[in-house]
Amino acid sequence: MSASQTGGPTPIPVVIVGAGPAGVTAATLLGQYGVECLVLDRWDGVYPQPRAVHLDDEVYRILARLGIAEAFSLVSRPTLGLQLVDRDHRVLAVFHREGDAGQHGYPRANMFDQPELEHLLRVNLKSQPTVTLRGNCEVTDVTQDGHGRVRVDFTDSLTGEPETVLATYVLGCDGANSIVRTAIGSTMEDLKFEQRWLVVDVSSEVELDQWEGVHQVCDPHRAATYMRIGTSRYRWEFQLLEGEAADDYGSIDALVPLLSPWIRGVPRESLGLVRVAEYTFRAQIADRWRDRNIFLLGDAAHLTPPFIGQGLCAGVRDSMNLSWKLAGVLSGDLSPSVLDTYQTERKPHARAMIKLARLIGAAMSRGGKAGDVLRKLIAPRLHLLPGLRDRILDSETPPLTRSALVHRPALARSLAGRLCPNARLDDGDARFDDQAGGRFVLVTTESLTPQQRTLLAGRGAGLVEAPPKSALRAWLATGRTTAALVRPDYTVMAAGRDVASLIDSTPRFAPTPA
Repeated sequence: MSASQTGGPTPIPVVIVGAGPAGVTAATLLGQYGVECLVLDRWDGVYPQPRAVHLDDEVYRILARLGIAEAFSLVSRPTLGLQLVDRDHRVLAVFHREGDAGQHGYPRANMFDQPELEHLLRVNLKSQPTVTLRGNCEVTDVTQDGHGRVRVDFTDSLTGEPETVLATYVLGCDGANSIVRTAIGSTMEDLKFEQRWLVVDVSSEVELDQWEGVHQVCDPHRAATYMRIGTSRYRWEFQLLEGEAADDYGSIDALVPLLSPWIRGVPRESLGLVRVAEYTFRAQIADRWRDRNIFLLGDAAHLTPPFIGQGLCAGVRDSMNLSWKLAGVLSGDLSPSVLDTYQTERKPHARAMIKLARLIGAAMSRGGKAGDVLRKLIAPRLHLLPGLRDRILDSETPPLTRSALVHRPALARSLAGRLCPNARLDDGDARFDDQAGGRFVLVTTESLTPQQRTLLAGRGAGLVEAPPKSALRAWLATGRTTAALVRPDYTVMAAGRDVASLIDSTPRFAPTPA
């Protein structure tokens, strides 16, 4: 599709560079609001190599919003928690999770194969008539004309022909080596973590007979992680030593010295090597996530070590945060100034998760006396500390910081910035998300007047009344409030006891769905 094919100078509302999880999630969400999008990706189809293997219940909830929760449940595996072991594989501590659903209605930790997830995302994207996905497109430059239009230059790798499209907005979802990030002059801030690791994926129909959770080997010489990611798929990650490379471990026989604690008694011929690769785990975050009408999402904006399984999650959260705001601006419901909240809200959240991952990585691999004390004395007792076990297993991530769309008091405790739980609404199967429908929703314990109901409906907002003894009423009570205004991304915009004030602050948001 060239500029002339888009109707002369009329730009496409949104062009997305990159069709990984962040890009396809953003495209699907925008498509659900009826926004025309063009997605450009360098690959013809799903990138075949497994990379991310974990997502939490907050992101599972987003998959449900996209329409693939049931399909994802068939290709994913809830995990039972976390086990810390020393270099001799003696158990230091176990944080056991029963695999039950969290407050959002989905398992709090889920293992999967990334190509399978991406296949589900792409198949599902076909149901959005306003979205076009083009593969074999290598984006070469992105420029802005100063008049609200963005020019995207790319080359069709099949024909070799250069092409151009004009866009109102461009989302850079093009990974760690982002051409979009380079185009806007954004640079990555180094958060002081860099380690070389070997990533090994193995398939086997023979049960390895291991504890069905994540194994973290805490060893300054050779830290490691093991996890089962499917019925017959397993993932190991080992810290590489000086002078080692992935080529040293190109076969099962070469890997046996590393895998032996987990594969004792398993015939080598029953183990199939899916992939072995070297990765440099880094902690980085972009200094700017936006330049006028261009935005960065996913690995283009942040890189996190994998120790808490939040890399893919962060990119999907970026898409959830930005997409509804773009849809509202494009429909004329929301002021373009709301787009300033994207970086304001997402960057501190991403930084917090990166710091947590960096801390866990250091605890696994740090040498010296401090590391020995942590592993030998503190780790075995962590599960005994009041409340810590629940906190480690709790998948809830930090609240968003204050912004024009998060009315969070500076000092007072508030639900603002937190996610509204996807709680059951009655004794049946209906949950909050079933009623939300991508709108603003007022959750309240009070009965509204007919005039208040009319005002909410006129602004495109929904209403959920929390009856006595309901989970939503209990949640409101934790914030010492009786009502909360929940955004289309399930984040609480504002909460309080003055329902009339919350209704008055509800933005008009009614983009036309596809």
